[in-house]
Amino acid sequence: MAETTNPTLKAAAYTGGGTERERLDLPGELFDGTINMPVMHQAVKAYLGNQRLGLAYTKTRGLVTGGNQKPWKQKGTGRARQGSRRAPHFVGGGTVFGPTGRKYNQTVPRQIRALARKSALNARAREDALIVIDNFSYDKPSTKQMVSLLGAVGVTGKKVLILTDGVKPNVFLSGRNLQRTYVMPYADVSTYHVLWSDVVLIESNALGYELKTVEEKPRAARPKSETKSRGAEKAERKTAKAATKSSNAHKTARKAAKAAGKSAKPKAAAKKTAKKSAGKKKGK
Repeated sequence: MAETTNPTLKAAAYTGGGTERERLDLPGELFDGTINMPVMHQAVKAYLGNQRLGLAYTKTRGLVTGGNQKPWKQKGTGRARQGSRRAPHFVGGGTVFGPTGRKYNQTVPRQIRALARKSALNARAREDALIVIDNFSYDKPSTKQMVSLLGAVGVTGKKVLILTDGVKPNVFLSGRNLQRTYVMPYADVSTYHVLWSDVVLIESNALGYELKTVEEKPRAARPKSETKSRGAEKAERKTAKAATKSSNAHKTARKAAKAAGKSAKPKAAAKKTAKKSAGKKKGK
């Protein structure tokens, strides 16, 4: 059933650099609080069905190789009569009623798709998981800048859907290497993409807002312990491994020396006994 409420939904707003702004009232035409679960289920099922290729295929007895003659004569063998090795009950025979390829495409009316997408966006807005970004102005692709924005917004480690106002290649390339981040134009978003994400970041121009520019606040620097480079971490690991190897080498050397000492003692004892026995013989 559809859930309908008429509150003025609000969303957090940030600048492209991660500076927090005042919360915005979302447009009532799109964000009216309507959540229609059956329509969203239909749209997602159709989307996933349209992604399938339907290439599963099995061979019937007319397509498998072999079995061009009778396996044995009709009478006199005591066995059941057979006409071909390609029969389904033989090993290597054909498959009966197996898949032979099909299409899983489903068509959903445009109005139902629009209602499903509206319901998904309302669900994220009611969960306070919808954030408005004033502008994605990237002069060049920068994954570092995208990661810093996600950290400032507080969505690191979550599945983030970034919706831009039109096609912006620099923004797309900036988020392409991030596993849990997906960038696409707002006009191309579907119900599946919105429900896949944990947080949705929408550019303000896509919603019809024209926000004034705000000065970026300098972000607090991280402690040095947290800002170790990968090279420093690798160097520390190498030194730790070298220390463990040297300690192990010392231990093995000590064990070898002890073993050599133990083996030398019986030889010395044998020499002493040989000298004593020789002295006794001389005395006799």
